[in-house]
Amino acid sequence: MCKTLLVIDDALIIREMIKDAATEAGWEIAGEAVNGQDAIDKYQELKPDAVTLDMVMPDYDGIHALRGIIQADPQARVCVVSALDQTKILKEAFKIGAADFIVKPFDKNNLVDTLAHMVESSDDI
Repeated sequence: MCKTLLVIDDALIIREMIKDAATEAGWEIAGEAVNGQDAIDKYQELKPDAVTLDMVMPDYDGIHALRGIIQADPQARVCVVSALDQTKILKEAFKIGAADFIVKPFDKNNLVDTLAHMVESSDDI
C-alpha cells in the first residue's frame, strides 16, 4: 500500500516540487495546506502517514501547525521543510515533535529518503 503525504507550504511552486518528488517515489499525495490552521484541519481529516511542513506561512505559521498536529496525533511524522536557518525555531520544532528537517532549496532524493526514513522508523514503534 502507498504511503500518504500531506504537503504544507504557502508557496505553490514548493508544494509542486515536493509533490512531484514524492509521487515519483511512489507516495500518494493525500492533500495540501497553505497555512497553519488549514494544516491542522487537513491533518485531522486525512490522517496521512507523513507531513512536510513549511515554517513561514501567512495567518498561522508552521509552529502553530506543528503544535496542533502533534496534539491531535502524538505519533505524527512531520518533516520541517524550510529556508529558515534559525536554530531557535528548529529547536522549538524538534521539542514540539518534528521528526526531521530539510533546508530549502532541497535535493529531491534527500527529501524522498528523509520521508522514507521517517515512516520506516514509525513502523518500528
